[in-house]
Amino acid sequence: MLKPWRLLVPTPTTPRNSINSTFSAVVLRIHGKRARPKRSWKDLSVWQNLALAFQTLGVVYGDLGTSPLYVFTDVFSKVPIRSEVDVLGALSLVIYTIALIPLAKYVFVVLKANDNGEGGTFALYSLICRYAKVNMLPNRQPADENISSFRLKLPTPELERALNIKETLEKRSSLKTVLLLLVLTGTSMVIGDGILTPAMSVMSAVSGLQGEIPGFGTSAVVVVSIIILLGLFSIQRFGTGKVGFMFAPVLALWFFSLGAIGIYNLVKHDIRVLKALNPAYIYFFFKKNSSAAWSALGGCVLCITGAEAMFADLGHFSVQSIQIAFTCVVFPCLLLAYMGQASYLMKYPDSASRIFYDSVPESLFWPVFVIATLAAMIASQAMISATFSCVKQAMALGCFPRLKIVHTSRKLMGQIYIPIINYFLMIMCIIVVSIFQRTTDIANAYGIAEVGVMIVSTTLVTLVMLLIWQTNLFLALCFPLVFGSIELIYLSAVLSKILEGGWLPLAFATFFLCVMYTWNYGSVLKYQSEVREKISMDFMLELGSTLGTVRVPGIGLLYNELVQGVPSIFGQFLLSLPAIHSTIVFVCIKYVPVPVVPQEERFLFRRVCPKDYHMFRCVARYGYKDVRKEGHHVFEQLLVESLEKFLRREAQDLAIESNLNEYFDNVSERSRDSGAAGGDGTDELRVPLMHDQRLEDAGSSISEETSSAFPSSVMSLDEDPSLEYELSALREAMDSGFTYLLAHGDVRAKKNSLFFKKLVINYFYAFLRKNCRAGAANMSVPHMNILQVGMTYMV
Repeated sequence: MLKPWRLLVPTPTTPRNSINSTFSAVVLRIHGKRARPKRSWKDLSVWQNLALAFQTLGVVYGDLGTSPLYVFTDVFSKVPIRSEVDVLGALSLVIYTIALIPLAKYVFVVLKANDNGEGGTFALYSLICRYAKVNMLPNRQPADENISSFRLKLPTPELERALNIKETLEKRSSLKTVLLLLVLTGTSMVIGDGILTPAMSVMSAVSGLQGEIPGFGTSAVVVVSIIILLGLFSIQRFGTGKVGFMFAPVLALWFFSLGAIGIYNLVKHDIRVLKALNPAYIYFFFKKNSSAAWSALGGCVLCITGAEAMFADLGHFSVQSIQIAFTCVVFPCLLLAYMGQASYLMKYPDSASRIFYDSVPESLFWPVFVIATLAAMIASQAMISATFSCVKQAMALGCFPRLKIVHTSRKLMGQIYIPIINYFLMIMCIIVVSIFQRTTDIANAYGIAEVGVMIVSTTLVTLVMLLIWQTNLFLALCFPLVFGSIELIYLSAVLSKILEGGWLPLAFATFFLCVMYTWNYGSVLKYQSEVREKISMDFMLELGSTLGTVRVPGIGLLYNELVQGVPSIFGQFLLSLPAIHSTIVFVCIKYVPVPVVPQEERFLFRRVCPKDYHMFRCVARYGYKDVRKEGHHVFEQLLVESLEKFLRREAQDLAIESNLNEYFDNVSERSRDSGAAGGDGTDELRVPLMHDQRLEDAGSSISEETSSAFPSSVMSLDEDPSLEYELSALREAMDSGFTYLLAHGDVRAKKNSLFFKKLVINYFYAFLRKNCRAGAANMSVPHMNILQVGMTYMV
């Protein structure tokens, strides 16, 4: 329980710093909530982690687990098998690629760079944005840092190197732009994966029928693959939870099959392939095949497709569960699978084009084919869901046009469905399958998207190591030097396949990059225009509490993007309406760079103008993983309740400040009378700390136990006539109803602007704004209660 609130009486022997620090602790105890322990992933037991590890098989490792379907097929389409060096060299490449990238890089390093348990490119970006002010949208407030999930635990914040990097990033706008472009590029590559993964996985699984059913040719593979893809995308609207309840058991059975078949082939055919554990065979492979071996790297990189999902899907699992699943199940089963295929190729080198199904015992073909097809669909499902999540995160951070989002689960906020993105992915997948018709051609495109995402992650994690972790400089530079070099080598190999299909992911990435950057660029210019043209407080005071018009009962919620000041669009409402509501609340829906904002910390209130104006600002803060499930009735109720708490807290602050001033006046008089030496420290304590905090950072998230911490002698709120009057006026306004005052802000480039800026703002950005989801629909606003005016900003 909270201890009774007490005032610290300074004595001549009490040091001034001690008085200040103790008094600050008293104020924090009054204003803050009692810390409650939160259950985190670290609190999970061993059995709970094992259960989570089993679940990760179905969500995280689907794409990585289906790689044995096509890796050696693509590698040996570039390098014909003429000796055992070809097989052993390719196997050694695969073994060490899996050991270095997914195991060493992701499992032991990248997974630790999570944002309060969330992973992915945007999670790294939000982590950097919290420590350094690099967000392009200038709406950050000091109060955001009071969110419980916002603060970072820095090991050694005084390191000069980290501070220099932070200062450089914050001062140079060009570096902010480069960082944003890097993040958007990585996100664009992930969306490209959402197109290529279903096409590649499903076609690889279906192609097994070519050698089993007579007359089943390439056209039949394409038709069957398209039918499966249509079914796969059609069931997305039901949600991942409904269509994926069997994911983990199926993938567990799949990995068991990979390991068992691999052991069978090792024992039956040629166990000498274990010599590939010697990395010298990689050198022999390149020495023998030279340029062909370099080309084969494009196929070898496919063995780590889906490794990024280990980090991107981290929010649904714990770090320990993902590490356990990979090291104990996925890694050994994949090694056994590739070793078994290599062992089969040592004896039957002509089977390279169909190595996976040829290496399966004949009696097990159909069961394995069914499991492989299901595993391919599951791998596709994981990337489709990841694409939905990436688009939602981009929307939350102002980097993607508003789209309709359907929440398919009442319990799990991460399960979403975006119809337009789903149909876009489906059409693109069908086009890719119809045009390329062979997995080897799709593989050329697939590798570029995968390696591109990995390079972006390596760059961002390196920045996190230098800026936030403040790792030893040598170790921090070793990370990009080792893993970045490997990824650049693979990138150079896959880029050589641009004319053979590699242009496809680059085209997808370029398209989505242009869409996201154009939207972010236009949004930033619009916000800067609103800040520049906001109404001055002197003008509001000249209008008086009537605002130059008639005040009628009711609550007007004016939605805008400003976090402070009176938006210029409010002046348009005053000019257009014959009367204005008795209570005005400027509502700003704001996304902060944290995954989730607790409900009790959601609303941040501040008074605008003097009390008799009855005008407030409400900043509703959401994390990039938060889901706005509440309807407008629930939102209105939460907002009014939070506003009442704010008014009560404001009255409490004023009462405490008044009592403190009176107390310190008495202390000062006694000190002057007695000539005490501690008078200077007492005068310093008279600074009205709570007054400043109330004006700047006052929020509405005050618990009942905090309110009960105030002694009854401070003030009885029931006896405060001004508070009771304001609360009764608020209830009366609430009974009269809510009206939503929406602004349709248009952005146009000035006549003297550059041609490129006119093209981007007047055409591209205007087209996106016109065709994206309307603000009223996006905020669940009832159409019967809307008043809307338009305004054009010249930028």
